[in-house]
Amino acid sequence: MNSRRIFAVAYKEWREIVRDRLFLSLAFVVPVSLMLIFGYGINLDVEHIPFAVVDHDKSALSRDYLHRYIDSRYFDYQGDLTSEREIGPLLADSRIRLAFIIPPRFEENLMAGRSVAIQTLIDGTFTFRTSSSKGYVIAINAAFNSELLGNYISQRLGIPLETAREMAQPVKAELRYMYNQEVKSVWSIATVLMMFVLMITPPFLTALGVVREKENGSIYNIYASTVTRGEFLIGKLTPYVGISILNILILWLMVARLFGAPFKGDPLFFFLASVIYVICTTGIGLLVSLLVRTQVAAMMMTVVVTVVPSVLYSGLLVPIASMDPAGQFEAHLFPAMYYTDIILGSFLKGVGMEQLWGKVLALLIYSIVLWTASFLMFHKRPKS
Repeated sequence: MNSRRIFAVAYKEWREIVRDRLFLSLAFVVPVSLMLIFGYGINLDVEHIPFAVVDHDKSALSRDYLHRYIDSRYFDYQGDLTSEREIGPLLADSRIRLAFIIPPRFEENLMAGRSVAIQTLIDGTFTFRTSSSKGYVIAINAAFNSELLGNYISQRLGIPLETAREMAQPVKAELRYMYNQEVKSVWSIATVLMMFVLMITPPFLTALGVVREKENGSIYNIYASTVTRGEFLIGKLTPYVGISILNILILWLMVARLFGAPFKGDPLFFFLASVIYVICTTGIGLLVSLLVRTQVAAMMMTVVVTVVPSVLYSGLLVPIASMDPAGQFEAHLFPAMYYTDIILGSFLKGVGMEQLWGKVLALLIYSIVLWTASFLMFHKRPKS
C-alpha cells in the first residue's frame, strides 16, 4: 500500500469537496442544524399542564386543595367552570389537558371523617404525558391526605403538629437522583443526539461522494489507474472521516455549552471512542455507495439504514431495557446503541474505559466488518 497514492486520492477528494461549496457547507451546516432542531424540539419534561376546575363546594378546604395544583410548576390554571358540560369541548379542543371536579359538601364530609372522591379527567391522547400527569396528581393528592391526617392526629391527641404529621407518615421516601440531579431531559436528549447526528451525516457524505463519481463517470479514471482497492477506499474516505471528526468537536461544544449538559468523563477516551464511531458510520455510507448507482438511491437507502436504527434501537426515545427480547436483540445488532451508552456514560455518569471498553470493542468490530465487506465488494473491473 503506497502512502503517496493514498494522499493523492485524499487530496483529490478534498479538492472536489472544497470546489462544491454547497456540499462543503452542508457537511457542517446539516449536523449543527439537526442538533438545534431536535435539541430544542424534543422535550420530555411534562410541565405547565393546562387544567380547569369545577368546584361545587367553594369552601376554604376545596380552595386549599386546588391551590396545591395552581401553585405547582407542573400545572397551568385556566380558570373555573360552571358545570361538567364545559369540560368535554375544552379537552377535545386541547385547550386543557386535565380537569378537576370537586363534589358538593367536600369540606363538610372531610371534617366529619368521611372520604371524598374527586373526579379527575385527563387527556389520554399521549400516553407519556398522561402517565406523568397522573403521577403528579397522585403525589399532590397523597401530600394533601397526609397533611389532613396529621392535623386530625394533632387535634385528637393534643400533640404538636409536626409530631402528628410524622406519625401520619411513618415511612418517608428520600429520593436522590443520580447523574442528572436536576432531572433535565435536555441533558439526556442533547447528549444522545450526538449519536443520532453522527449516525446520519457521515454515511450521507460518504455515500453521495462515492456515488457522485459513478454518475459523472470519473470513477473510470480510478479503474484505469494503478491505485489499488485499499488505497482508493482509504484515500477516498479520509476527508469524510476528517470532516466528521471536526463535527465531533462542534457537537460536543454545543451539548456542553449551548445545552449545558455536564461532561464528567475522560475527554481523550470519549474522543477516541467517537472517532471509532464515525469510522464505523462512514463505513455504512461506503457500503451503501457500493450497492447503488445514483445519488437519489444512495440518500434513500442511507435514510433506511441509519435513521430507523438510531431512533428505534438506540435508547434515544425508548429504553432498551423496556423492549421485548426480540427488540433488545435487534438493538444489539446496531452500533447506535453502543455509542449511546458511551455518550451517556461519558457526559452524565463520568465513567470511562474501565466500564465502557466492551462498547468500544463492539464499535471497533463493527468498523472492521463494514470496511472489510466494502473492500471485498469493490472491484476495479466492475461488471458491465
